[in-house]
Amino acid sequence: MTHRCALHCIVPPGLLLRVARSGEPEEREAAMRTLGLDHTFRQVRVEHATRQAIAPIAPRLLSGPVGLPHRTIYDQQGSDATELGRIARSEGQGAVEDPAVNEAFDGFGDTYTLFWEVFKRNSIDDGGMPILGLVHFGQRYANAFWDGEGHMFFGDGDGQLFTRLTKSVDVIGHELTHGVTQHTANLAYRDQSGALNESLSDVFGVLVTQYAQKQTAENASWLIGADVVGPALQPALRSLKAPGEANKHDEQPADMDHFVRTGEDNGGVHINSGIPNHAFYVAATTLGGNAWESPGIIWYDAMRDPKVRPNCDFLAFAKATLRSASQRFGAEGREIAAVRAGWEAVKLAV
Repeated sequence: MTHRCALHCIVPPGLLLRVARSGEPEEREAAMRTLGLDHTFRQVRVEHATRQAIAPIAPRLLSGPVGLPHRTIYDQQGSDATELGRIARSEGQGAVEDPAVNEAFDGFGDTYTLFWEVFKRNSIDDGGMPILGLVHFGQRYANAFWDGEGHMFFGDGDGQLFTRLTKSVDVIGHELTHGVTQHTANLAYRDQSGALNESLSDVFGVLVTQYAQKQTAENASWLIGADVVGPALQPALRSLKAPGEANKHDEQPADMDHFVRTGEDNGGVHINSGIPNHAFYVAATTLGGNAWESPGIIWYDAMRDPKVRPNCDFLAFAKATLRSASQRFGAEGREIAAVRAGWEAVKLAV
């Protein structure tokens, strides 16, 4: 059930636990409230998955046209119910007064645009899958997540840990990429395969931002969540450039010498993702220019490599990136040298 029913939250439970133990009173209260709601939703998902296993397959929603997203944003109005709320904005409609609705809608568009224009991928499943967002989820909920069933949920934040989660394009790109991974490598959400799952979401999350804002590898921040962290987590949630230095609670390792062995968070999926994150950062900055071009294409090809199985570890994925670099750009090209430099930087011998 760990694999099929994982809740892909942008904020790791380990970080929330650390804040709950050592933060200021308001921070601890916010962390405990978010942890409680996350736990409840996980239980609901397990029960739902059990029912779905014996239920008839539901008809799929109609897909949008090729090359265009099909977005719908629902207003949950502070409810923590998982049923779809009031439709607040649909494809083809203009901006509304609610900024959270517009931010989610535009962030979905930015994510779709990267995957379509750069990788020729038609939505999350490459089949025009509708992208559904639920904003104003829960009361002061300090998280956002992809539920594995076609929906992205956004909390409004608590003001201490996070502000409104819809404001961050890289957070939106991160969560929707969990869906892309689900429909490609289908990586099991635990241990090294789970850390790769999280890393791919961070990689493509920053690429969504860089592509939308036309940032080069040199002038990008390489941060996740900088637009939405509150004072307790400044300046960001994670850093691909400097894992472990994004905020005072960040414990991500930057290389295999510091790999964390733990039973928490499905074997440390959010912590150890810093290692492949940094490998991508080094590869992209070694090449320079636009990271969504050759580095992004190499990582995207690796996601779809038939040798990348659900239990794939860091080494197997690293080998897939080298195969992709060789096939795309030649065995003697600067691209394969940059990719190799990335994995060497995190002390993974390929």
